[in-house]
Amino acid sequence: MKVIETRIDPRSDGFATNSAAYHELVDVLRERQQVVLDGGPGRERAIERHLDRGKIMVRDRIDCVIDSGTPFLELSTLSGFGQYDDGAPGAGIVTGIGLVHGVPYMFIANDATVKGGSLLPTSIKKHVRAQDIALENGIGVIYLVDSGGAFLPLQDEVFPDKDHFGGSFYRQARMSAAGLPQLSVVLGGCTAGGAYVPALSDEVIMVDGIGRIYLGGPPIVKAALGEIVEPDDLGGAVLHTRTSGVSDELAHTEREAYGRLRELCLATNQRRVGEGPGWLDVIDPEPPRYPAEEIYGIISADDRIPFDSTEIIARLVDASRFSPFKPEWGESIVCGFARIWGHLVGVIANQGIIFNEEALKTTHFIELCEQRRVPLLFLQNTSGYMVGKESEARGIAKDGAKMVYAVANATVPKFTVLIGGAYGAGNYGMCGRGFNPRFLFSWPNSRCATMAANTAQTVLVDIRLAGMKGAQTTEEEIAALRKEVADQYETQSDPYYGTSRIWDDGLIDPVHTRDALGLCLALSARQDAPAPGPGLVYRM
Repeated sequence: MKVIETRIDPRSDGFATNSAAYHELVDVLRERQQVVLDGGPGRERAIERHLDRGKIMVRDRIDCVIDSGTPFLELSTLSGFGQYDDGAPGAGIVTGIGLVHGVPYMFIANDATVKGGSLLPTSIKKHVRAQDIALENGIGVIYLVDSGGAFLPLQDEVFPDKDHFGGSFYRQARMSAAGLPQLSVVLGGCTAGGAYVPALSDEVIMVDGIGRIYLGGPPIVKAALGEIVEPDDLGGAVLHTRTSGVSDELAHTEREAYGRLRELCLATNQRRVGEGPGWLDVIDPEPPRYPAEEIYGIISADDRIPFDSTEIIARLVDASRFSPFKPEWGESIVCGFARIWGHLVGVIANQGIIFNEEALKTTHFIELCEQRRVPLLFLQNTSGYMVGKESEARGIAKDGAKMVYAVANATVPKFTVLIGGAYGAGNYGMCGRGFNPRFLFSWPNSRCATMAANTAQTVLVDIRLAGMKGAQTTEEEIAALRKEVADQYETQSDPYYGTSRIWDDGLIDPVHTRDALGLCLALSARQDAPAPGPGLVYRM
């Protein structure tokens, strides 16, 4: 593979302008992430009560379990942002992937300082998404349980539907049946539905004095049966470890529980990172030739001005080496092979609108990767498929459908990063959330919607005016309507709006993208090769 020779001049005025603008975006990202890590605004009293009970903060709990000095890939840190009156930082739950004795596990840990660990609609969506990632990547789950169960005031949004709280139990049972360890440490209340998280686990550790499991807590028992009973007598660690058998181990402190949990992990017989069957082509990694921080200066401060995705690729892939596919045809999509942390990947990156040629080129490339069993990385920055009389006459709907079909049916691991615009059906053809990439991350400059705000205000206003059938409308009313539509689309396409609702697996700094993708690829390398598709290459 040839080295990408950069055409970027870091000393230019344009680079400096772009870099300064992007540093502001990253500063906002870090500030908002830090608010979540600190526990959220106005939560000092809740945190103080938590610590006064001798409990450890949720992220410190995870640090007690994972191997010392190893990374933890936290997912959806900003979930819940701007929702629930900003009273649920991280949606009250921490999820992510860490190593225990070199084996990757998904962690699902309740934050009891947020509404007592009760599960809001976004909390459950985050919980279920973490389980889906674990199942697809063949890794076990460690539950650090400190939860009051479902948030009852919103019971219609957390209880009855397919991917509500019951869906998490279904997934837990299915993963256990598939041989993926389900291990729980009970560190607080597990009430009602929350009791089933440890009850469905393969092995359970309860911490004496703080861990409790019961289908109905003391208030419910009093109301239903007239019994007055102490919490520990109803569902404490001693009762469930020595009498009921719901718990398998009793620990006297949290730290003792985490030491015992690490012992249990030694006997789970799971593949470590690097011990997979080797179906993915992996060699020793090399760092890119160009600093990742230069990405800040490459991305245009004005999102109407395009940027060269090849320059982004040069700062993500090993040794900045890239073997392009059809480089002189369909140039608004870049396709080619590269390595990330030693793993061979097929890269597909937008450089604007998707025309007929680009759709056919991408379809051909995806089929090559499927035939050769090469994972796919999609770097999204597109306003969508081309419209207009000429494109329709050339069959853009048909050619775009071929691309969508290829993405949907590719069985190799797929990963997506929103590096710019992700609009319309282009989002689908470039493996957006609806097409189930194994992981999807967003950058702070990204936007995701059916169309850009400036397009939406023209389209929707024209439609509304046409529906009025000649009714008198003043210029001021039309301007107000345009502003209303533009404001709606600006708000709903903002990356923080999307990450709050778990439309991605995390809003990340571009500088960290290569490392995040390296971990994701390493998870795929542990697994047996997925069943191949048809293995045919159609020259579309």
